[in-house]
Amino acid sequence: MVSTVIAEEQEVGGCRLLLDQIRPAIHAHLDDPVIETFGLTIGFGNEPVLSGVDLPVARHQITAIVGPSGSGKTTFLRSLNRMNDKLRGFRRSGRVELEGQDIYGAGVDPLVVRKRVGMVFQRPNPFPMSIRDNVLAGVKVHKMVPRAALADVAETRLAEVGLWPAVAGRLSDSPYRLSGGQQQLLCLARALAVAPDVLLLDEPTSSLDPVSTEAVEALLLRLAAKVSMVIVTHNLAQARRIADQVAFFCEGRLIEAGPTEAVFESPKRRETGKYLQGQFG
Repeated sequence: MVSTVIAEEQEVGGCRLLLDQIRPAIHAHLDDPVIETFGLTIGFGNEPVLSGVDLPVARHQITAIVGPSGSGKTTFLRSLNRMNDKLRGFRRSGRVELEGQDIYGAGVDPLVVRKRVGMVFQRPNPFPMSIRDNVLAGVKVHKMVPRAALADVAETRLAEVGLWPAVAGRLSDSPYRLSGGQQQLLCLARALAVAPDVLLLDEPTSSLDPVSTEAVEALLLRLAAKVSMVIVTHNLAQARRIADQVAFFCEGRLIEAGPTEAVFESPKRRETGKYLQGQFG
């Protein structure tokens, strides 16, 4: 399957920017997306950050968002669960649809959106509470299970991310006594505990050592069978190792998107090839 890109172009900086919105034909390469954006445009005050992003996110696959710094990758990721809403000057046009429902539509509760579309950040951010309570924080807020079942939920999710053997006897301890890699796995367990449909990951291994990075990547590959994932990464080798789909952003525009092998082996746009070859970014 070839990668998809449709647009007029203009050379600006390191990228040729799209002059028109990427047309709906880009959606044709995915039969069953879990999230789709349509003409998504985001700015803060008078500054545009994203323009006309039209992208489907594959169900039960890993989609990697790559591109140079300042290309709008994290802003795009945060738009998928309304994490930008309270930032100063935030403005948006276009749609983000989760299972066909516009998450920015009237009457849509952002808290419900964030339960269904969880997020793991660049640096581990455990809450200032016990290891057990970190895992159960969202479960308690959303009243998902009876109190008697909470211990089972904590054990199940910690086991799912491979942390249970290390923490089984210290669930009341502070999470800050864990290593950086263990803290990131704890944050993944917390995100998974509320059973999200989609998991967003913003450079989740950038602050980790190679061994911890390998553990997180292995976990993400296992999780793909049950949860759809979107990961922002500057590590092109990582994108190639774990992603099923790749989307390349530059200068606030979506330049090219498609299956990982097609984008890396046969990019359809010159600027995609230049970026993947390390010529800019």
